[in-house]
Amino acid sequence: MRYVVAVAETGNFTRAAEQCLVVQSALSHQIARLERELGARLFDRTSRRVRLTPAGEAFLPAARQALDAAERARAEVAAAAGEIRGRLAIGAIPTVTAVDLPTALKHFHLRHRQVRISLRSGGSEELIERVRQGTLDVAFLGLPVGARPKGVRGRELARGDLLAVMAPDHPLADQEHLDLHRLADEPFVDFPAGSAARAQSDEAFAAAGVRREVAFEVTTVDFMARLIRQGLGTGMLPAAFVSELPDLPTVRLRDAPARAEHLIWSRFRPSPAAAAFLSVLGVSAAESSRPPSGDEQ
Repeated sequence: MRYVVAVAETGNFTRAAEQCLVVQSALSHQIARLERELGARLFDRTSRRVRLTPAGEAFLPAARQALDAAERARAEVAAAAGEIRGRLAIGAIPTVTAVDLPTALKHFHLRHRQVRISLRSGGSEELIERVRQGTLDVAFLGLPVGARPKGVRGRELARGDLLAVMAPDHPLADQEHLDLHRLADEPFVDFPAGSAARAQSDEAFAAAGVRREVAFEVTTVDFMARLIRQGLGTGMLPAAFVSELPDLPTVRLRDAPARAEHLIWSRFRPSPAAAAFLSVLGVSAAESSRPPSGDEQ
């Protein structure tokens, strides 16, 4: 099953064999043997590419679940003997500030060197879904104040206002405070419509009765900052994050959008590695194992 997953992910028998630290002939032989046992071909092989057959598409999710279960079983046995091992998959929005995540990961790694850590950056909606599905153990989100992620457990970490971020030569860059009406005619650089990061600003402008034009929709803060530097638009970013962009002026808003940062984890019992990471963040084992509340279901 591990070989099948490797071929499916790499799309190549040679690269899959290298990843699995076996010779290609041994990997091919074992997959062919599995196909005979299943009575179905898992891959269509041509000289140019390898792709899953319909049977392979059906087999792959179950194979991943079985491998995850086997790894979880080994981790549970090790934890019973006092050793934390296995994998820890983390997700985070690019603008997380409530936790110094690199420092937290360093401390965790020094304490639990047998744990394999991975980190994925993305939007809050994607990260919530991945935690629900079990492909991420924990995630750090940014949501409009009052929004609660569904289908997971979680804790609100911090709240804060968004600031207007402008080009250095913007005529309003020297203002101490503004209200959203003063920005009504500004072209904006913002995250994609429908995302949690965009909703924070959209809801504030709607509450103020102000219509605005979002001319540039982007998915990364770096790209947003590059567009703002060129004077193409104004952005809205969390006050706790803007120190990461020291060359861009910021202006406080009297009717500012606000966001809440959340830490979320699975509704089900966390793995030993996930429980240990939650402990590093100050989430107790009792809290991480309590039944989800009505808002979390």
